[in-house]
Amino acid sequence: MTGTATVVGAGIGGLATAIGLRRAGWAVTVLERRTELERYGAAFGIHPTAQSALDRLGVGDALHDHAVPYRDAHIRTPAGRPLARLPLERIESKAGRPELLISRPYLLDALLAGLDAFGDVPLKLGERVTDVDALTAGQDLVIGADGIRSAVRTARFGDRSGPRRVGTVAWIGIADFESPVHGETWGSGRFFGLTPVEPGRTNWYATVPEATTAEELRASFTGWHDPIPRILDATDPATWIRYEMRHLHPALPSFVSADARPASRVPTGARPAPVALVGDAAHAMTPNLGQGACTAILDADALTRALAAAPPGPAGIAGALRAYDAERRRSAQRTAFGSRTLHRFMSTERTRLRDAAVRLLPG
Repeated sequence: MTGTATVVGAGIGGLATAIGLRRAGWAVTVLERRTELERYGAAFGIHPTAQSALDRLGVGDALHDHAVPYRDAHIRTPAGRPLARLPLERIESKAGRPELLISRPYLLDALLAGLDAFGDVPLKLGERVTDVDALTAGQDLVIGADGIRSAVRTARFGDRSGPRRVGTVAWIGIADFESPVHGETWGSGRFFGLTPVEPGRTNWYATVPEATTAEELRASFTGWHDPIPRILDATDPATWIRYEMRHLHPALPSFVSADARPASRVPTGARPAPVALVGDAAHAMTPNLGQGACTAILDADALTRALAAAPPGPAGIAGALRAYDAERRRSAQRTAFGSRTLHRFMSTERTRLRDAAVRLLPG
């Protein structure tokens, strides 16, 4: 079926959803509250399932132009002793393609190019949505892709589910040299990750207690194995990106909603359109499994496939939204729970028990 839709949010999930809807013949408008799109350079891991979804959205080739494969990575102690191998080779063997890493600006550019290719999808920057009911009037569907503090989610589901702090802060950056090792190093209450991102550069991330300042970050990893201190010395603190790690809690009962108000409170002919949530608006998670971008892409793919296959009319949309919720909610929420559980495990101060458990993982 086809219809009219407004996508609120121009991040990875929002742009992917807009592309999928337009490919299905929908008229789409994208609204973004920022006056320019965020273009910081953190690397995203793109799992083979998400790569396949991007192929279906028509942007898979652009992804491969700038992505690098992720292989041969380990979990290590601060002294540099390997504890376990990350399961990247098993993922590649099973899927027939490797996990890929891509800088966020490159993925964003690929999605923007995919959207621009249609020539008729307005992307309106500086549009802060405050009245979701007014926004949905006259639309067949509204997509909430507006992040962990989603105005669309709050308008339809209330504020019971919202951002919850986990007690740690992440710092991320890119160093202009290639690390000889990749993977994660787990210490007591903190950990450090190193991944490729493009030739000649290394993506890094550090997770430490919330009170840790930029001035204290280097000291937090003094004495850790090479090249961690060199990575931090080689990057300008002015370019580091800091964010408090949060997740969405409690889990939502649904990723979709019809008009939440009683019919008696809705003016005749003004019933708002149904809403679907994608990405962080639906299931924001800690980044420990590296699945945040992937789940947003899979949401977009599942939602737009369901709508493309639906019969015309409101009943068709309602059925497609139920199918989307059935396909994605439990899966995404399991991933979010697993990521949060892994965060606790990684950042524990009981390192002897944790490291002993990690050594039991298959090589």
